[in-house]
Amino acid sequence: MVRKLKYHEQKLLRRLDLVNWEASGGNLAEVRALRRYRVGRREDYVLYKALARAVRALARRLRDLGPASAAFRARCAAALLEKLHGLGLVNSRQSLAVCESLSAAAFCRRRLPCLLVKLRMAQNLRHAVTFVEQGHVRVGPEVVTDPAMLVPRAVEDFITWVDASRLRQKVLDYNQERDDFDLAA
Repeated sequence: MVRKLKYHEQKLLRRLDLVNWEASGGNLAEVRALRRYRVGRREDYVLYKALARAVRALARRLRDLGPASAAFRARCAAALLEKLHGLGLVNSRQSLAVCESLSAAAFCRRRLPCLLVKLRMAQNLRHAVTFVEQGHVRVGPEVVTDPAMLVPRAVEDFITWVDASRLRQKVLDYNQERDDFDLAA
């Protein structure tokens, strides 16, 4: 039987998970990736790693199919490569070799803040995450406030500022494209 913890002891132990203490620390490569891509939740990165592992396993299984199922293998490989290319995770649809080298970083590079930096709508990733969380960015017609959103290639061209955003107004003022009608609104 153990004694009840005092208030300050409970407060110190809130951030510590005694059941999964190994998983709470993470390894150095994971911490670097979380910092580099500004991933807010570790669970997102763990999910990206699991997805990348599943894709690599699927590519290996397709590669190891026998010569009797060559037509099936070609059809499935083309479908997998088309899906990954549509999501923007691979650059070419040539062979399964690109699928076998897929990493969690590819998923991180398709997050909305990373694309904002790539499209030069933000100076760095920290500002991009702030813009998304504050609701300055929309994808298509809807405003996105979750920086963990993965953006496919087809939707990448529809990333814009929200109409009522102060950032959009500053950009229009800088480019001298702001309409007089917008000034009244």
